[in-house]
Amino acid sequence: MRNWNFNLTRTTLLVGGTAALLLAAVPLQAQRGGGRAAPPNAKASAPIDLTGYWVSVITEDWRYRMVTPTKGDYQSVPMTQESRRIADMWDPAKDEASGNQCKSYGAPALWRVPGRVHITWKDDETLQAEVDTGTQTRLFHFGDWKPAGGEASWQGDSVATWEGRGAGRGGAGGGPGGPGGPPRSGSLKVVTTHLKSGYLRKNGVPYSEDANLTEYYDMAKEKNGDQWMVITVVVTDPKYLTQPFVVSSQFKKQADATGWDPTPCSSRW
Repeated sequence: MRNWNFNLTRTTLLVGGTAALLLAAVPLQAQRGGGRAAPPNAKASAPIDLTGYWVSVITEDWRYRMVTPTKGDYQSVPMTQESRRIADMWDPAKDEASGNQCKSYGAPALWRVPGRVHITWKDDETLQAEVDTGTQTRLFHFGDWKPAGGEASWQGDSVATWEGRGAGRGGAGGGPGGPGGPPRSGSLKVVTTHLKSGYLRKNGVPYSEDANLTEYYDMAKEKNGDQWMVITVVVTDPKYLTQPFVVSSQFKKQADATGWDPTPCSSRW
């Protein structure tokens, strides 16, 4: 895993070690004139289709993602001194005793957990992502949605926007690449706040309740028809990070729910 200064541009990402998929952020373009009506909802204006079943492909950071890293293995995380102090006290048994087995399944770390994701439209303005490992559910709210308040949660409050060519402009047929206009391309941007403090890594590397999460969901298709989703995650935390912590995770689309296996959170695996 590499840590770099993030300038809101996704660069070339290697997927599966065999195919280089060039995924670059497309500048947000102004809507064209001509009196075209605005699309009725977020679902109709989607420039890409993220729905379906996806399986994580572990192409890097094996020792942090496939097994629980040892205490003190914090390489490449820009931790503050206080963050290291907290991480050095990590004790999975205490997390279990306090009912905090899900501390490493919060939104800032969720896509690093090996497993499968099922993405659907909960309604026309809400995209839902269910994860089988840890049995977590995230909701991405579009439009003028406002959080209800209350206690912070592992998945926080997420506000979503489409970015890129075609975002906000529905063609006839209302879907990506509809017959009423040119093929769409773009990405999904999600900003999440109101998070319950948790772990960036399984071995107790913390993020605080002041953490802010920004994510970019990009798609690419290979010549053989395989579809990939790359999620770039940017975590900022004035309490526990000295600079933004940036990682990307790759997912391959499945034809169906094969392998879907909801399991509870674990402090150890």
